[in-house]
Amino acid sequence: MSSPAPKSPELSDKSKKYDRQIRLWGEHGQTLLEAATVCLVNVTAVGCETVKGLVLPGIGGFTVADGSTVKEEDLGNNFFLDQTYLGKSKALACMQLLQELNPDVNGDYVEESADFILANRPNFFDSFDLVIASNLNEQTLLLLADRLWEANVPLLYCRSLGMLGTIRLQIREHCIVEAHPDNRQFDLRLEHPFDALREHLDGTEVTSKVPWLLVLHKYLTTWQKQQANGTPTPRTYKEKNQLRDTIRNEMKADEENYEEAIKAVNTAFGAGQIPTGLKSIFEDDACEQLNKKSNTFWIMAKALKHFVVHENQGYLPLPGVLPDMTANTDSYIALQHIYRQQALQDADQVYHKCQDYLKQLSLPADSIDERSVRLLCREAAGLAVIRGTRLAEEYEKSCRLLPLVEDNELQGNLTAYNFALRAYERFLSECGNIPGECTVEQDIGRLKSIAAKMLSDLGMHATISDDVLHEICRYGGAELHAVSALIGGCAAQEVIKVITKQYKPIDNTFIYNAITTESVTLKL
Repeated sequence: MSSPAPKSPELSDKSKKYDRQIRLWGEHGQTLLEAATVCLVNVTAVGCETVKGLVLPGIGGFTVADGSTVKEEDLGNNFFLDQTYLGKSKALACMQLLQELNPDVNGDYVEESADFILANRPNFFDSFDLVIASNLNEQTLLLLADRLWEANVPLLYCRSLGMLGTIRLQIREHCIVEAHPDNRQFDLRLEHPFDALREHLDGTEVTSKVPWLLVLHKYLTTWQKQQANGTPTPRTYKEKNQLRDTIRNEMKADEENYEEAIKAVNTAFGAGQIPTGLKSIFEDDACEQLNKKSNTFWIMAKALKHFVVHENQGYLPLPGVLPDMTANTDSYIALQHIYRQQALQDADQVYHKCQDYLKQLSLPADSIDERSVRLLCREAAGLAVIRGTRLAEEYEKSCRLLPLVEDNELQGNLTAYNFALRAYERFLSECGNIPGECTVEQDIGRLKSIAAKMLSDLGMHATISDDVLHEICRYGGAELHAVSALIGGCAAQEVIKVITKQYKPIDNTFIYNAITTESVTLKL
């Protein structure tokens, strides 16, 4: 009688609760999320939906800042306000109803407007990891954005008006270690095997039970001997077919590892080189010129560069990750062990160089731990740095805006709508009321003149069509919950990317039109 299979280790209540998302960004990503706090400025449907997307996965805490009270018109588009809160603080109502979604999350509220906070205690925002703002007038938005830029606090600004929605991310510098590329290439080093791998490959008999990597190495060696020009790996379609044919001709039956080796010819070579993105990081002034205020990312990046250039013949550290292979357990585990040991050795060398740099900078040795260095070495090929722009720069003359204009027309309806929404925000600041709230036709003329002056100030010789401006006024400042929910969901994802330092966030503007279900990302 066979013995029962061993039980899986019991998951903690927390792991059970967040199991799905931990599969996406790992325990370390969840830890960063649970340590983060965000502030929501201005209670709107899109703002509440954004925070909802952070409360559910367990953000550490959130604060709602709004000085207004709940009115009848607020109840039709915001699920996080109800009749029991009529006449009461919007910030309180929003905070209480959001916190009900996840008792593990700390909620707080401030019954003060953004204008009041900026005028009386601007340092209020400095302690947050990120600030979310929504549907502000132009003056308040620019004051808030400038204050957060000075404090180096990321700002995510969301708009939702009628069938339109936008997201704008303002962030000084964002360093990404785990970019999670869609098509990750496994770094196998078959063309330049390290000593332990070469010894294993040369000393293991190739049978139908070994991993395909050994099969491919055996016939790659045969193929290399046939090349008069000494080519180390097949590069052209013809050369790859020659290698496939060499393997296929040696098959004695339906051997799965041989079939897998044939399929792997396209993807098994070429990894380990310095990609363009990493090269630009190595050449960056922040990497070349370290100082006491340098982000630990740049210290690790310089140590990585030293390892690649001076100690590893131009190759990246070995990630130590193997793809699945059909093989017997012992042979696969033996191969896996060799790769993992080499990855640890490479990471250890980078770590020791990090410690040298920390010592030179008179920084604590525990500023960088081994786990962080191992992660950086494993993900070296996908490292990325995003340097954002101040939101205020969009309101100044800039050559970046010129490609958006052609034949005196803004390129694409989505671009036109984005500038129309900015004109709408300037209208709020200058006129003190919502365009289209009372007199649509009169407000269209005022909005048109504001939009024309705004584009002229930007140096853009273009116009926004009357149809677009009429559409903005027709909405009368109304939010549709379906549009706000979609924009809020997208915005919450961007916040999580910034906080966990995983995946690449938008750079820097996302625009959505629910009428045509079109969207576009622009760098403004």
